[in-house]
Amino acid sequence: MTEELEQIRKRLSKLLKKERYEHTLGVMYTAASLAMCYGADMQKALTAGLLHDCGKFCPAKEQIEMCRTIGIKLTESELQMPALVHAKLGACLAQYDYGIRDQEILDAITYHTTGRPDMTLLEKIIYIADYIEPNRKEIPGLQEIRGIVFRDIDQAVCLSAGSTVRYLENGGKAVDPMTVKTYNFYKKEV
Repeated sequence: MTEELEQIRKRLSKLLKKERYEHTLGVMYTAASLAMCYGADMQKALTAGLLHDCGKFCPAKEQIEMCRTIGIKLTESELQMPALVHAKLGACLAQYDYGIRDQEILDAITYHTTGRPDMTLLEKIIYIADYIEPNRKEIPGLQEIRGIVFRDIDQAVCLSAGSTVRYLENGGKAVDPMTVKTYNFYKKEV
């Protein structure tokens, strides 16, 4: 781990709750493993994985207020589903508080919750690493996705997005339109 990443890691260990910090490390190492598997840039994967939840250092209401204060535009579905807000906030914090200038890393942080059609390899890596990291509670389909991801990342993204859409719909919860678009795009791809 580079000195820069070590400094970010130390900072996050103080800001995030213990469980969130452990999840963050799980995503970072899972992202590194996927980067090795698919020939992606390991430093970018480590950095995006480490910072993907940096916006979750405070409650959702505070995240929304911070977004309003600094001018981050939130969609109607993000306001209805505050659990999504930390992604845009996190990308902004990664840029201005942690000095990340690489747009690919910032985009991977932005889209790690909903995905988006035609993601870059790094975006797919962070999206799926967040879903499958070892500390995740067991959910339907998780083992199948973990078994597929190192052979076919697009299929893993498709299964993950589809599982998320079904879970939210079955629970009577709102589904972000971008998650549906992600699922539909990767369903056609695989």
